[in-house]
Amino acid sequence: MAGDELRHFCALAGVAGHPEAAYLTYLGLYSLQHRGQEAAGICSADGETTHLYKALGLVNDVFRPERIAGLAGHLAIGHTRYSTTGSPHTANTQPIRSTSRSGSLALAHNGNLTNTPSLRAALEEEGAIFQTTMDTELILHLVARSRAPHLEARIIEALEQVQGAWCLLFVTENALIAARDPLGIRPLCLGRLGSSWLVASETCAFDIVGGRFERDVEPGEMIVIRDGELCSHRLPAAPETHPCIFEFVYFSRPDSRIYGEKVDKVRRGLGRNLAREHPAEADIVIAVPDSSNTAALGYARESGLPFELGLIRNHYVGRTFIQPGPEQRDHDVRVKFNPVGGVLDGKRVVVVDDSIVRGTTSRKLLRLIRAAGAREVHMRVTCPPVAWPCFYGVDIPTRSELIGARLSIEEIRKHIGADSLGYLSLEGMLAAVERPGPMCHACFSGSYPVEPEPELGKDALEGNRGCPP
Repeated sequence: MAGDELRHFCALAGVAGHPEAAYLTYLGLYSLQHRGQEAAGICSADGETTHLYKALGLVNDVFRPERIAGLAGHLAIGHTRYSTTGSPHTANTQPIRSTSRSGSLALAHNGNLTNTPSLRAALEEEGAIFQTTMDTELILHLVARSRAPHLEARIIEALEQVQGAWCLLFVTENALIAARDPLGIRPLCLGRLGSSWLVASETCAFDIVGGRFERDVEPGEMIVIRDGELCSHRLPAAPETHPCIFEFVYFSRPDSRIYGEKVDKVRRGLGRNLAREHPAEADIVIAVPDSSNTAALGYARESGLPFELGLIRNHYVGRTFIQPGPEQRDHDVRVKFNPVGGVLDGKRVVVVDDSIVRGTTSRKLLRLIRAAGAREVHMRVTCPPVAWPCFYGVDIPTRSELIGARLSIEEIRKHIGADSLGYLSLEGMLAAVERPGPMCHACFSGSYPVEPEPELGKDALEGNRGCPP
């Protein structure tokens, strides 16, 4: 995705039963930084109390050695954030922590609840006072109001009232609890490191600490880890699970395993299927780095065209504030990408990207490739047009902002300035995934596995970007 990219959602990492739980959680978050660059936080527990630190910024900036040293205990959960519900302020960073008759309870959440408006209104009617604008806080309020006899039962009762996508990590003074929504929309993985337990959004968080992947946290499963023992509970099952296909297309790291499949393998399959559906008379194949690298390799191998490094990405780009104007209009792309003139000059080039959102950056990027001497530029995209908003934790723009909702493929081709444009079909995209059963592809098809409440849906479909207050 070339720059007008979808903003990520969040990442979770947790460790139970290790004397350096906070440090291992920090390393896990470091490997999951791609899922959220706005803020980071860790809450640890030592059997008697919990310790919390969180702040705006990247993981390595937030957690200096002295901060990690202050997070004592054998239990820890961590979170990186990009806001999808709630504003980008320190108060909205996670984990969030509350104290009730059960003691201290901290929570980190990846996903989005689709019944936030009605839940919030009902809780406020009962006198609840909210400290944040995040839907995550609703879950803590529901747990606190439950009259069930013990914490696990109170959490289950709370989760039976929420809808949408949620992967959750809780930590108390002496337990770590992980839960995943019955639809299984977002990934959550379980691992081991010796006698310690690991939980994370992606398995790359296990690799960095030398852990091993055990299995996925199943859709509708709640796992309680206490005193080294793991106990599994089940929420009411959904008729079908719907894991997010876009995790494979773009969000997850290629070295991760999610939903039981290797991301790298699926991405290569996307590229192969794209080459079969949309071949091109060309000389070379290049990727829009980095998320499209693996798919471009699949396209090149299937098409018999050589894969070349035609674009170099600058990985040290912060926020840029480029003013529009005739001399500055392409500088945001130039800051992020540099074309390799010796590779592109005089060539007919296939450019493989994972998706096109608004089309503005694709247009600039193709202009940059042509300026480097490319004779023809053929754009190939490893998914169908993104035409619908996501209500499950991805900050996809409103429908009025999505070029795939406004223009035909031919109109998009003209807009971005490609000699040809080919999108992978929905069938071709799904065929790259071997797991049985349906997957969530609502951002391509408009077919939502769980409908959002009207207040949320109306805003996203009609173009009002606001979140509920």
